[in-house]
Amino acid sequence: MKSKKTARFKGRGKKYAAASARIEMGKKHIVTEAFPLLLDIAFAGFDETVEAVFNLGVDPKHADQMVRGAVVLPHGLGTSVRVAVLAKGDKAREATAAGADAVGAEDLIEKISGGWFEFDKMIATPDMMVAVSKIGKLLGPRGLMPNPKLGTVTLDVTKAIREQKLGKVEYRTEKTGIVHVPIGKKSFGVQKLVDNFLLITSVLIKAKPPTSKGTYIRGISLSTTMSPSVLLDHMDAQIAAGG
Repeated sequence: MKSKKTARFKGRGKKYAAASARIEMGKKHIVTEAFPLLLDIAFAGFDETVEAVFNLGVDPKHADQMVRGAVVLPHGLGTSVRVAVLAKGDKAREATAAGADAVGAEDLIEKISGGWFEFDKMIATPDMMVAVSKIGKLLGPRGLMPNPKLGTVTLDVTKAIREQKLGKVEYRTEKTGIVHVPIGKKSFGVQKLVDNFLLITSVLIKAKPPTSKGTYIRGISLSTTMSPSVLLDHMDAQIAAGG
């Protein structure tokens, strides 16, 4: 007798195959076609995350070709973000008033050293960074290390907390020049997803390193958590994003 788990995975395989069959292999879709198609083939019974994947013509092994930053998407990401803030005195009180989920200084660092990681983003004031270095080996691999380039090392903790809560998304090229960026939830519908996608596309275009030669955006694809990928016409996407 087949277990419920086996039947569930078999069912998912059939649904994935059915979704794949609706995608013309190798075809690149314009933006106005791609998003309706993606949402139409999404089959999971939960609110899947939608992700855009950009293939950039850069070599991240060279520091001057690393593409990295963060941006607040127009419609956020549709997720609840828990923010921890390392700050003292007035800045700690400001962080609490701004809605931070955890606020502290050395006490919070000690708590994290003991294995507490019930937060999704960390913000720190500049004066706390020496202390933060003590737990850098714990934060770094989890992508939680505060970074001034990403706006998470700042004196304006109210703004930083607000941006993280609204859905500030970070982007960074991987070793192969690929950038994975979540752009929202399936439940957003076509227009909100398109808005978020066009903004991140515009941001990536503007972030092109001067040393990058040849074609910069070489390919773009979309997928949900469980779905097969839909390829985009990357030239059409750049034009739609104002690039």
